[in-house]
Amino acid sequence: MMNAGYQQRPGDPGRREGTAARHAASEHTPGPSSGYDAELRRHNEVLRRAVRVQLHDHVLDIGCGTGQTTREAARTAQAGSALGVDVSAPAIERARELARAEGLRNVTFEHANAQVHRFPQERFDLAISRFGTMFFDNPVAAFANIRRALRPAGRLMRMVWQAHKRNEWDVAIHQSLGAAEGPVAGASGGPDPFSLADPPTVKEILEAAGFADVAFTDVHEPVYYGPDVAAALDWVCGFTCNAEVLKRLDPAAATLAVERLREALAAHMSDEGVWFNSRSWIVTARRH
Repeated sequence: MMNAGYQQRPGDPGRREGTAARHAASEHTPGPSSGYDAELRRHNEVLRRAVRVQLHDHVLDIGCGTGQTTREAARTAQAGSALGVDVSAPAIERARELARAEGLRNVTFEHANAQVHRFPQERFDLAISRFGTMFFDNPVAAFANIRRALRPAGRLMRMVWQAHKRNEWDVAIHQSLGAAEGPVAGASGGPDPFSLADPPTVKEILEAAGFADVAFTDVHEPVYYGPDVAAALDWVCGFTCNAEVLKRLDPAAATLAVERLREALAAHMSDEGVWFNSRSWIVTARRH
């Protein structure tokens, strides 16, 4: 059962760079202050500080979803530009609506798969991604394509999840829902949000794609699931992967699984809502 970084909800603008739909904004009120953006608010602050977008930068945002990170880059790069790409057409349309509402004229969005899209060569100073690069069919080919879009010495800065066992949110959901049908991690052969968790593997992929100076920064920030247990339960049960597990269960088993999940969420309720510990990497590299 995947969630943070792989949270498609039925009817939502899903996104998954590489093959199918990845994550989505909330189906209730999609926007920069709800859903996925709210869940990753702490991570977003860390990534924004690390990226250090400059006034004249031209920025490429991979797996941009509804475009929060792209719009933030555009606001800083006032003499440059920002392009956000995502495989979800609804997410891109929503990103365009939000950019128009904010009056941003130096930001554009394209419905595209970054693995194969024909970007202008040597156009961008910086490529960024907030949990949008873990699902490529062919990571080496994807990052080689992104590399070609970067100018000489251009930077790549991505946030990806560390291993499953280091992410309390995923462990808790597995324990709550997985107990009903036995071990399920990776059993479906579906998307793996932890595919870029291993630094040696990631370094090998990026170097094969033409990047150098690969480095990793440990990020220890919590994810936010809602203001109360009811909202958090609705959010987590709405993830397509979790909903599919519940559908496979008979009604009695599904009820018990949801109750276990409710208890896990309640155990993480604080005065500021439902939060779970998480660990991620900021991976940096330079075009060789």
